[in-house]
Amino acid sequence: MAPEHPKPHRTFEDLVAEGASVPTEGWDFSWFEGRATEARPSWGYATSMAGRLGRASAVLDIQTGGGEVLDFALARTTPSPPRLAVATEGWPPNVAKATALLRPRGVAVVAAPEDAPLPFADAAFDLVVSRHPVRPHWDEIARVLQPGGTYFAQHVGPASVFELVEHFLGPQPDDVRGGRGPDRERAGAEAAGLDVVDLRAERLRMEFHDIAAVVHFLRKVVWMVPGFTVEAYEPQLRALHERIRAEGPFVAHSTRHLFDARKPDSPSPRDP
Repeated sequence: MAPEHPKPHRTFEDLVAEGASVPTEGWDFSWFEGRATEARPSWGYATSMAGRLGRASAVLDIQTGGGEVLDFALARTTPSPPRLAVATEGWPPNVAKATALLRPRGVAVVAAPEDAPLPFADAAFDLVVSRHPVRPHWDEIARVLQPGGTYFAQHVGPASVFELVEHFLGPQPDDVRGGRGPDRERAGAEAAGLDVVDLRAERLRMEFHDIAAVVHFLRKVVWMVPGFTVEAYEPQLRALHERIRAEGPFVAHSTRHLFDARKPDSPSPRDP
């Protein structure tokens, strides 16, 4: 039997072109299989969300992306899904994707800009959920929660994947690196009148195995390197490609928070 020839290395240009061509809609990360890895938080957010959904009657999912996390959780909700489920999303391609995915489950998807007030009445929901909101608008979350209602979410923490960010943008100031720290977010929730029942934080290992994965990641998670394009950052991409070939996977670390906050019950009327 003839010896098998080793597979040739793919060129920088081929890999970059591939990473630049993959669609970025939604929060399905299955394309990264075999090309990038990220450890998952120990609390298993989507599965934990499913348990909360089974005890809720009216649910709002803020910044649902393509609806994948809510769809996963609803499929595993017991004993029954909530009577009312609504999701918001601000990016038009994701609105379309989330609508197609969630409509069969009876979920209404509302197009709502991330920085605008939530288009719902006061005290409309007993459960508000969100996975990786761009930024939590605490006053709006508190407003749409019923007294006794819960905000249950997974947030991106401080300096998440900053090994990659700083490769492209250089060292970042301390106020940027620590901008989403747990203490600051707790203070924001409490200032809006919420009681923080549980707040956990974890730092998780990520690996990028080729430059195509880096390109796709930065196109998909657009706030990491604002305005990222292959053309604008070609020198940094080429340097990172050579580093991965010489040293192996590029290692970074994501940070995640689990937020469990409760809106206090309405105060009882005082006795005369």
